[in-house]
Amino acid sequence: MSAADFIEVTSGALSVEACAAIVARLRASPDLHAGEIGGGVYPELKRSRDLSINDRADWADVVQQLNVAVYAGLMAYLRKYPQTLIAPLMLQQPGSDGALRRLEADDFPTMDDQRLGGLLQTCLRPGAINLQWYAAGEGGYPYWHCELYPRDASGETLHRHLLWTIYLNEGFDAGETEFLFQQRKITPRTGDLLIAPTAFTHTHRGNRPQNGDKCIATSWILFQRAEALYGST
Repeated sequence: MSAADFIEVTSGALSVEACAAIVARLRASPDLHAGEIGGGVYPELKRSRDLSINDRADWADVVQQLNVAVYAGLMAYLRKYPQTLIAPLMLQQPGSDGALRRLEADDFPTMDDQRLGGLLQTCLRPGAINLQWYAAGEGGYPYWHCELYPRDASGETLHRHLLWTIYLNEGFDAGETEFLFQQRKITPRTGDLLIAPTAFTHTHRGNRPQNGDKCIATSWILFQRAEALYGST
């Protein structure tokens, strides 16, 4: 059996029609801006036109649509890798006798969706969604990077636990999401959902698309903040 690389791709997480509608709206938006990394614009590292949609009422339907698609993929990810939750959090839940006991990996396959979903929502939260448009032959994110960095004083970027990307189109060459240490390239397919860890172990880059533009939706799954998980002290 080959070793797990913790990179999961869900085919058809979002319909082709839904993806096409998002791409059309993205291309028509007057609010596109130069893509940022780490709070700044560095086109030599990442060249794209982006649109952050979480705080926009006119994009609320797309935010909902994307989060629903990601939620289903995340549930499957947690069933395959329950350590995503139990390794960092040492979770406890009431057993059949009402007494608290620590959850183990073997508990997850028998959990129904309601119970696992409740656990997910207690421990994790969705990040802000960014739509990105990479122009053929020039756009891309060729800099090897991970998603964790200690830039902001609140530590918000250190709460990122998993990354996700939904590929909104295909029909171009190259443009893969490439993971350095896993030596794996994910070829974009319309509607596919990619989920992977955020740490340096999953250093990655977005290769430049050729002979066609590439559009994606991307964000993170974050831990709930300490005050939500443990209460104020």
